[in-house]
Amino acid sequence: MSKEISIEVSSDAKNFLVEADTERLGDIRIFGALELRYKLRRYFAEFFGMMILVIFGDGIIATVTLDDFGQIGFIMIAFGWCFGLAMALYISMGVSGGHLNPAVTIAMALFKKMPMSHVPGYLISQFFGAFAGAAIVYGNFSAKFDSFDGGVRQTTGKYATAGIFATYPDPENTVVGCFFTEMLLTGLMLFILGGIFDKHLTPARGFEPLAVGFMLFVLIISTGAMTGSPMNPFRDLAPRIFTSIAGWGSAPFTAYNYHFWIPIVAPTIGAILGIGLYEFFIIPNVRP
Repeated sequence: MSKEISIEVSSDAKNFLVEADTERLGDIRIFGALELRYKLRRYFAEFFGMMILVIFGDGIIATVTLDDFGQIGFIMIAFGWCFGLAMALYISMGVSGGHLNPAVTIAMALFKKMPMSHVPGYLISQFFGAFAGAAIVYGNFSAKFDSFDGGVRQTTGKYATAGIFATYPDPENTVVGCFFTEMLLTGLMLFILGGIFDKHLTPARGFEPLAVGFMLFVLIISTGAMTGSPMNPFRDLAPRIFTSIAGWGSAPFTAYNYHFWIPIVAPTIGAILGIGLYEFFIIPNVRP
């Protein structure tokens, strides 16, 4: 019969352990303020991971849109987001878990897979990471924007460029259809992520970022033409706000019958449903 052994550690001992960890960390990372940087490490990882994701993702959309790659452009965009997400996960997954998505963070917290106290920091970091990524893409392609649209930023029409940063639906799709598609895709994403990272099953150990990236590729090419497949509230909202500030005006929020709220609400609901369904139905071969 096993017994649980509890060992109390004095505050002096805890301080010693923190100092020892900081000293060891100093052998790995340079610069000062190590204790502060260590406390904020999760949020730094989410910020830079999200920034890299948007730089790669929006950057490939800008390349395809401004240089007119034709029919092959959609596949290029899907691959761009696929490998962009993989690269972002390589720098963030081992530190913050690589959420890079507020819908993931909220769902994880609701199912007690992370402390609720970490949620505000994660969300703030993700939002500003996506905003910074959009600003960098815009700055990098600014000359191409002017030659493409003559300096008149447009959200709809032949010379529309707002879709480089945020997602807009197929005009033939309905509000209900858009909402369902986004909820479905994000639910599928979280359901599949459960399998990829479940240590009780056969996870893609060592290959998680690539597995997640290719999962995103399949989700995008399967229904991306319907809504643009954001599956990530801040990947859509933060760049959308940036475009509104940078010259597109209010159109990014009013276009397509005020579509902007769907990529915020639907993925969040979908993420909660996805994790919930995985937790309920996928049972490992371990007796409770």
